[in-house]
Amino acid sequence: MNRELLMLVDAISREKNVERDVVFGAVEAALASATKKLYGGEVDIRVAVDRDTGVYETFRRWHVVPNEAGLQNADAEILLFEAQEQIPDIEVEDHIEESVESVPIGRIGAQAAKQVILQKIRDAEREQLLNDFLSRGEKIFVGTVKRLDKGDIIVESGRIEGRLKRSEMIPKENLRTGDRVRAFMAGIDPTQRGPQIMLSRSAPGFMIELFHQEVPEIEQGLLEIKSCARDAGSRAKIAVLSHDKRVDPIGTCVGVRGSRVNGVTNELAGERVDIVLWSEDPAQFVIGALAPANVQSIVVDEERHAMDVVVDEENLAIAIGRGGQNVRLASELTGWRINIMTAEESAAKQAVESDATRKLFVEKLDVDVEVAEILIAEGFTSLEEVAYVPMQEMLEIEAFDEDTVNELRTRAKDALLTMEIAKEEAVEEVSQDLRDLEGVTNELISKLADGGIHTRDDLADLAVDELVELSGMEEAAARTMIMKAREHWFTA
Repeated sequence: MNRELLMLVDAISREKNVERDVVFGAVEAALASATKKLYGGEVDIRVAVDRDTGVYETFRRWHVVPNEAGLQNADAEILLFEAQEQIPDIEVEDHIEESVESVPIGRIGAQAAKQVILQKIRDAEREQLLNDFLSRGEKIFVGTVKRLDKGDIIVESGRIEGRLKRSEMIPKENLRTGDRVRAFMAGIDPTQRGPQIMLSRSAPGFMIELFHQEVPEIEQGLLEIKSCARDAGSRAKIAVLSHDKRVDPIGTCVGVRGSRVNGVTNELAGERVDIVLWSEDPAQFVIGALAPANVQSIVVDEERHAMDVVVDEENLAIAIGRGGQNVRLASELTGWRINIMTAEESAAKQAVESDATRKLFVEKLDVDVEVAEILIAEGFTSLEEVAYVPMQEMLEIEAFDEDTVNELRTRAKDALLTMEIAKEEAVEEVSQDLRDLEGVTNELISKLADGGIHTRDDLADLAVDELVELSGMEEAAARTMIMKAREHWFTA
């Protein structure tokens, strides 16, 4: 029987042109499947066939899980402390195996074994085809619409298939069987039973690759696309940088009479593209990204990674765009949170901030309003600046002599020390369940404590905008954090 097994493996290996190990793996899977049926339940069986002799052994396995986790599947799991009674140095995620009686090959049924073996071989062939295809390094998948599958589109290129989900298509796009289509290869999903190449026509990466094809200077390294933001089928922005002063990045991407950019927009159902000059200066980059709106002034908040952008009434609607599209795309392109406001709104906000700074200086430095006003007029916005700005800079303030400067710096340092001690005491009051919450950092704990948030339930009770205000994090991240904090409400 063992000799016959080896002969069968060799024959199938030659006939299907696959490695012997693949066929052996299929035989092992067939034997394991047959053995599981004898036990019932969800047991874990491993079969090992000797590649030289054809002799095989069968083992029942238990997966080692943490003691506190409890058993999810008693047929195939064992608690750590129980496993350590058998193997003292065993660890979580290891397996304990017990040799059991092997099922004769004849017992598994020739047809069942054949089906398992053939399926394994088909999987191996598909994997080989996929690996050969991916080795080409192509990023755009070009193929023909083969069929529809639960709303998704299956695109065929030779013997390789890709899946284009409805959510990854351009809105209102109507692709039919037989249509030629191009899409961005967004990734590989090995869990998919069908096509494993995940395609997208709405991803920013698709537009970037289309420009790579239309603009030779990008492939030559003369130009670089730094970022891209899309509202698929409607409007997009790309940021470009020239590595050669002789090459105009925007004009080169547009092409003669718009030929190059039109090649991209025609592929994307007429999607309008704004080409923006990338800049190392974040403020300048944001100004370009908000085009065609004209910007009056910008206030940059490095700590919150946000900018207040002031425009006049005529440019307000242009800067925001229909449904907030222009400012949203500009924010995605630059990576900065952008707040559009009029000059009046900016002045009102600055007045509020000045009032808060004035109150801070009067209270913490124990000075009168006149001294606080002088500090604000000279550009001081925090106690840290008063305490640690170079001495010479403060001595340049005409209203202050050296004794006054020294006194202000001493008071600022004392105030900061007192505030730090109070902050540490507040942080110590934060509960362990909040500290252990995934994504909570020491910096965030400090900000939450400043806002009176000391427990996981306190965080869970917050609205998204409240957490954004407290922490400075993005809205999506704040929403995710709050949902994590609420998880125990539904699992308890």
